[in-house]
Amino acid sequence: MKPDRTLATALAEGVLVLDGGLSNQLEAQGCDLSDALWSARLLADGPEQIEAAHAAYARAGAQVLITSSYQATYEGFARRGTGRAEAARLLARSVELARAAGERVEREIWVAASVGPYGAMLADGSEYRGRYGLSVGELERFHRPRIEVLAEAGPDVLALETVPDADEAEGLLRAAEGCGVPVWLSYTVEGERTRAGQPLADAFGLAAGNDQVVAVGVNCCDPDDAGPAAEIAAAVTGKPVVVYPNSGELWDAAARGWHGGATFDPARTDRWRAAGARLVGGCCRVGPEAIAELAANLRS
Repeated sequence: MKPDRTLATALAEGVLVLDGGLSNQLEAQGCDLSDALWSARLLADGPEQIEAAHAAYARAGAQVLITSSYQATYEGFARRGTGRAEAARLLARSVELARAAGERVEREIWVAASVGPYGAMLADGSEYRGRYGLSVGELERFHRPRIEVLAEAGPDVLALETVPDADEAEGLLRAAEGCGVPVWLSYTVEGERTRAGQPLADAFGLAAGNDQVVAVGVNCCDPDDAGPAAEIAAAVTGKPVVVYPNSGELWDAAARGWHGGATFDPARTDRWRAAGARLVGGCCRVGPEAIAELAANLRS
């Protein structure tokens, strides 16, 4: 059901469970995600599948559902022949589908509208590198139209997520100014640096004095990197921390596939909580079963 409290109030009162990877759940439901738009294609071609995937995570115990708009951009839709008005409608639909799935359970469910990085639009793996050759101002102009339409759709928070580069984080935060919706800022990292190589202390510092930012942290990273990064985020900003790493497998952008072994362990939530984590879940390749185990671990 729709929450009675703001997300900031809920975070001040305890830990919330995030969902897991949307794409892996959609694939488990039999969806083909080989298109460059990835899961965002289903906003037009299979919205019922997206709602079902959200519902699976809600049943598993997730309290925050992240929308399917990560790879949904005006530019990406345009390559499929979709005009701006229709693209805006599909972006808003991503929020509506998550909200509808949340209405299926009798507890508060918050909706986080996903704002993925510029590299996600390119669909070439560059969201794990950053350094696109664009200025902060250019990145701000790229992100602002999508942020505006997502904010108008009424999510509880904007998830500025999988950000590989402090410059892009600055552009995203500028683009979100005045949109009327709180945000969280989540980097994808390698060790104690962003994927672009900046020290995390500097990267998190961008959000330290920004009252619109209700949480900072990491996602779509190796689970081994999540704990140390969470400690840095909390120390630098004093804000609640968001942590949702991937399974530990590695993404091969050229082959468009995952390889290696999974290392995601829901029992790690104890360390993440100790470091200041108040939003905890999983990203790519972390499914409803793992989220259910994570939720049970947090309850205990």
